[in-house]
Amino acid sequence: MSNLVVHGGTPLRGRITPSANKNAVLPVLCATLLTNEPLKLLGVPDITDVRKILEIFRTLGSDVRMDHASGTLDLHHHATVFDAAQHRLPEEMRSSIMLVPPLLARFGVARLEDNVKGCTLGVREIDPHVEVFRRFGGAVERAEGSLLIRSAGRLQANHHWLDYASVTTTENFVLCAATAEGTSVLTNAASEPHVQEFCRFMAMIGVRIEGMGTSRITVHGGTALRGGEFRFDEDFHEITTFLALGAITGGDVVVKNSAPGNFPLIDRTFAKFGVTVTHEDGWSRAACDGPLKVQTPFTSNVLTKVEAAPWPYFPVDLLPIFIALGVRAEGNALFWNKVYDGALGWAGELSKFGAHVFQSDPHRLVTFGGNPLSPAVVESPYIIRVAIALFMVAASTPGRSEIRNATPIRRAHPRFVENLRSLGVQVEWTSEE
Repeated sequence: MSNLVVHGGTPLRGRITPSANKNAVLPVLCATLLTNEPLKLLGVPDITDVRKILEIFRTLGSDVRMDHASGTLDLHHHATVFDAAQHRLPEEMRSSIMLVPPLLARFGVARLEDNVKGCTLGVREIDPHVEVFRRFGGAVERAEGSLLIRSAGRLQANHHWLDYASVTTTENFVLCAATAEGTSVLTNAASEPHVQEFCRFMAMIGVRIEGMGTSRITVHGGTALRGGEFRFDEDFHEITTFLALGAITGGDVVVKNSAPGNFPLIDRTFAKFGVTVTHEDGWSRAACDGPLKVQTPFTSNVLTKVEAAPWPYFPVDLLPIFIALGVRAEGNALFWNKVYDGALGWAGELSKFGAHVFQSDPHRLVTFGGNPLSPAVVESPYIIRVAIALFMVAASTPGRSEIRNATPIRRAHPRFVENLRSLGVQVEWTSEE
């Protein structure tokens, strides 16, 4: 277990180059198994989930050359083998389910641990994935704590309408459709920036995709796939995180941002707390004229509200970061998580700093901001951005605070502590057995 110790109260100042988005990198890594040609990926972050997938590739016989210092990964799957009796995809990493389509395409079988899960955001069902596999002609069965997925011959192109816009299910549909003979269409597809980035990679290796960034994706499958070189964009989650850290500490942080087109709604959400975000020459900056303050809506008898749901709504993964801003800002705000049932249970930890928050139901929380805060020792659930939100409050509060169980940050943010130190924060990792 790793904890973060921070001596707060110092305004963050400086420039940061963020890493790539974990949720773009992991599906792209899974997709590399679709081609026997060599690939070079640039900007691959040194995070735990990447290391786990690369270890799977090595176990399967792939040629893997990773330079963690430069983020350059050379992959060649020409000698890859898979034996369902011997090889299993790991637990504790939800992205491993996206290895199923390429394994089906290459070997006709995949074996997946029955307890695939990511962070503690509530029940994360795999039924939508099972339905996709079956629609493409895969047979799914349980076997001794695992799921066996088999395919007799080539996958079958089809049209499908998702119950809800699931990111990983959308990516699994595209992965299956890429090797199926004919045209497949997915309606109610997820359209997040990382899904679009994944689709751009698929197009680079030769998959013809129409409708990227929309709720209907058409995939023309069955063509031979090639190799090539692909560079990842900066993670819009990490960009937002460092902008928010600058704002909550009263500092001035400038963050590299190659895709400001993803930010209009995020910028407007910052503005609800008195923060102005500007984008210029590939860099983004958040500025606040005085203390954070919740802006009063034109309809003055309602609370300022942040509603989080699948893209193009405000991103649900960023909601905890803005809850931290709400705790610090003068005024009251309502936060509404429309996706996960278990995503707000951590809010009680904020009271240890002296914050006043009220969880009205599993999906909605109100912050009564502007109260004086004091340092605290808090416990983070296994949710990346919640650990960061607790850190944000600690970093803005003078004195020594500790965020226990902060390990999930390492799943998405390499060099997190090193970046913070470069901005002037006194922070360190501590470990416990």
